[in-house]
Amino acid sequence: MTENETRLLMLVDDEPAQCRLVSAIAGRAGWRTVFARDAETAIAMLGTQDGMMLDAILLDQWVPGSESAALISELKSRRPALPILLMTAMGSNESAIEAMRAGASDYIIKPVAAERLIAALSLAADSAKNFGELQPLTEKITQTLEFEEIIGSAPAFRTALAIAAKAARSRAPIYIEGEPGVGKEVVADAIHTASPRAKQPFLKVNCGAIAPNLLDSVLFGHEKDAFAGAFDRRVGILQQAEGGTVFLDEVDQMTPETQVRLVRLLTQNEIQPLGANHSYRIDVRLITACNGSLAGKLANGEFREDLFYRLNIVQLTIPPLRERTGDIPALARHFLGRMATQPGLRSLGITEEALNILRGYDWPGNVRQLQSALFRAAVLCDRDALTPEEFPQIAASVAETGTAGILGGASNEAIGITLYEEDGNLRPLEQIEADVIRLAIGHYRGRMTEVARRLGIGRSTLYRKLSDLGISDVA
Repeated sequence: MTENETRLLMLVDDEPAQCRLVSAIAGRAGWRTVFARDAETAIAMLGTQDGMMLDAILLDQWVPGSESAALISELKSRRPALPILLMTAMGSNESAIEAMRAGASDYIIKPVAAERLIAALSLAADSAKNFGELQPLTEKITQTLEFEEIIGSAPAFRTALAIAAKAARSRAPIYIEGEPGVGKEVVADAIHTASPRAKQPFLKVNCGAIAPNLLDSVLFGHEKDAFAGAFDRRVGILQQAEGGTVFLDEVDQMTPETQVRLVRLLTQNEIQPLGANHSYRIDVRLITACNGSLAGKLANGEFREDLFYRLNIVQLTIPPLRERTGDIPALARHFLGRMATQPGLRSLGITEEALNILRGYDWPGNVRQLQSALFRAAVLCDRDALTPEEFPQIAASVAETGTAGILGGASNEAIGITLYEEDGNLRPLEQIEADVIRLAIGHYRGRMTEVARRLGIGRSTLYRKLSDLGISDVA
């Protein structure tokens, strides 16, 4: 099937307003929608001409005539290869878990957001890929963590957290770079929580998930009749967050016009809604993020230098998971512990063999992909601990690359300090000592008196070592 061909979706739902919304969103992504009001109609429709051409099924949690899990099981028994997605209410994780055990491939939390529905349908349409336990989840499994609760001991990661913790107390804009899934939003959450603005609003916008012609309206707001379709006045996200923080993800996707408006905010603390004759002074802190680096767009003029330097007062670079595989055991146990608190899931351990397999994989989707893989494994596991059997695709990939064997012994990275050079020889003591000090500074969030005490040296000795080793006290 080519990208231009219309795909066919069956929506099982009896709410007319939701049916219209889903159909309109799916239509924008090239899907035609057919409707079934109840379970009996949905099963019967499989035998129709449209039913034989379906590319995916989307059903509501409260579908009339059947429990959603029972209906999913019945539909999967008749069409095993057909992707099935569940729409579930906020907080109904147990229903989503039951649906996935019955055969659903993904779930979407209501109220349905356009970008999440389109992402879910895109994954469902990619039937050529056999994701298995690596099937991405549309919904993020999120929880706000303070800096002390964030898992990771790799020096580069602790360095980023130490800088973030120190910068959180200021009002300076913070710019975060890192591959998708490394935890940029988690760090942004921690920054806001540790800041003097913690009790004020913290609003998030994914610039890449909003149509470019709508982003200005979302951020800055608009007056009634400012453009075709502007039937009412809208207060923008930036004004809604007065006194608080706004997190702008995928900031590189902004149009030049939006970039100009953002420069004005950063230089004059003012915004002007679309169609307005006057400006508003606002007090808001910006945290921005980019999937990768802005260097290329800066070089070819697609991103304004004056905006970049105003956003980049403090820069954090979050390393990918493949560069801190020593953190995987702690991350896995942390995620499993959090999952055990959700209705429908139970406390699970994980074997050393399974951890060895996870450490051998390169995780292109980073921490988010690891979390999704553990979630799917936990949903389907009927033992007391996850084993390599819960990760067949990952195990097969690791076996092909031969990385599991070299990770079977004691971990060179288990405490976040690399002891050996690539040729197998020990690193120089000075380099190891520098990593230990960086790790301590990150672990104790830049509290130098505590760092010195824990390292068993005097504060003056610590600062002398920082100077000798060329380490910044925010590293």
